[in-house]
Amino acid sequence: MKKFISKGFTLIELLIVIALLGALAIGLIGALDPFEQLKKGTDTGVRNTVSEVHSSIIRYYALKGHMPWCVDNLCTTFTGLTEQPSAVALTATGMDSVLSSIVETGELKSNFTAVQAQQLEKIFLSGDTEDVTVCFQPDSKSFRSDNNSVYNSDGSAADPAICPGDNTSCYWCVK
Repeated sequence: MKKFISKGFTLIELLIVIALLGALAIGLIGALDPFEQLKKGTDTGVRNTVSEVHSSIIRYYALKGHMPWCVDNLCTTFTGLTEQPSAVALTATGMDSVLSSIVETGELKSNFTAVQAQQLEKIFLSGDTEDVTVCFQPDSKSFRSDNNSVYNSDGSAADPAICPGDNTSCYWCVK
């Protein structure tokens, strides 16, 4: 009698291995959460734009001696705005004049508003004659729980009981 020697895997063994690999893949995708990774990437870009706008306003002030929304040092009349900005989106009426003033001094690139158009509506500006705060509301969980996400849209301190945390009403700000 001849002895049968198997040199491969049975169909059952292959199906078990494929099922195990599938379960591992589903678990890995669930753990990584690709949509959360996309939100985190977007928030990183907006955060960089917030920092860029803030530093450009500080440089403008150092160069001109007044904020870009002010006509002069006294800040009694405003460029494009009717008052000093308080939680004003960068896409709001009059903010184009403020951004243009910054671009004209060379503190922002000439195509800044065109390149950053989608991000500008998420960015809020507050300021007075010598101070500026630039904020955005993060979408990703990791940015919402960041220690710098403890502000309201105007840069004032938010409720410490809810910020930082996974709360959608807290803003990340640069002061």
